[in-house]
Amino acid sequence: MSTQKSSSDRPAKVTTQTVVDMKRNGEKISMLTAYDYTMARIIDAAGIDVILVGDSASNVMAGYDTTVPMTLDHMIYHASCVVRGVDSALVIADLPFMSYQVTSKEALISAGRMMKEAGVHGIKVEGGKPIVNTVKKIVEAGIPVMGHLGLTPQSIYKFGTYKVRATEETEADALIEDAKKLEEAGCFSIVLEKIPAKLASAVTAELSIPTIGIGAGADCDGQVLVTHDMLGLNKEFNPRFLRRYADMHTDMTEAVQHYISDIKKGDFPNEDEQYGG
Repeated sequence: MSTQKSSSDRPAKVTTQTVVDMKRNGEKISMLTAYDYTMARIIDAAGIDVILVGDSASNVMAGYDTTVPMTLDHMIYHASCVVRGVDSALVIADLPFMSYQVTSKEALISAGRMMKEAGVHGIKVEGGKPIVNTVKKIVEAGIPVMGHLGLTPQSIYKFGTYKVRATEETEADALIEDAKKLEEAGCFSIVLEKIPAKLASAVTAELSIPTIGIGAGADCDGQVLVTHDMLGLNKEFNPRFLRRYADMHTDMTEAVQHYISDIKKGDFPNEDEQYGG
């Protein structure tokens, strides 16, 4: 008998409290990215718990090498498209680079715009101790915040590499402390990206809020992947943590080639695909 949870088993609407309760109940949290209405509609109908409108749209949708070029207006556009395709999942959107790092006031304005203009259910920000006061301000305004520690892509020019973070004891201890501070500041969950599995397990055990892992091992309370990577649309990205559940790059290529061939041979459209009169 299958034990897989179906979309009909979910609450009518997944909320931030839902995912906190899932941790308490020992139920794993599923999370995927989406950047447009059509993909969001499919993922939501499939039963995903959380949809992240990630600034990874910079890579996936716009073709940039990093997430740095994304603007707040870009993110609001993508997030609003996603929200219109969702009935049940919790929708969280990244605040992009330099939309929250300068001052807490600017961060609050950015978060407010994301909530009001896009209609998301919460926002995600990268970083630890330097943004704790900012997180507090945003939460105090009634806006749910998801944290993000470990490999933080917006800081790629600071780190200079996408290698695994917090492999040394000093950085690992600092990450644990940052996670605790983010929880105290009011974050309802924290993404842990590309850190040793043992460290992620330790952080998860220390917190009462859920952790969502990406390249952080199986002991996190949930997992997230970029949907385009998981579906095999992106052939070039092959990190150790990625499991491909489909090969849509091949399927789509063959479908397009078949379409081209049918046109060249005069097989499309046929008589049933034309209008009379």
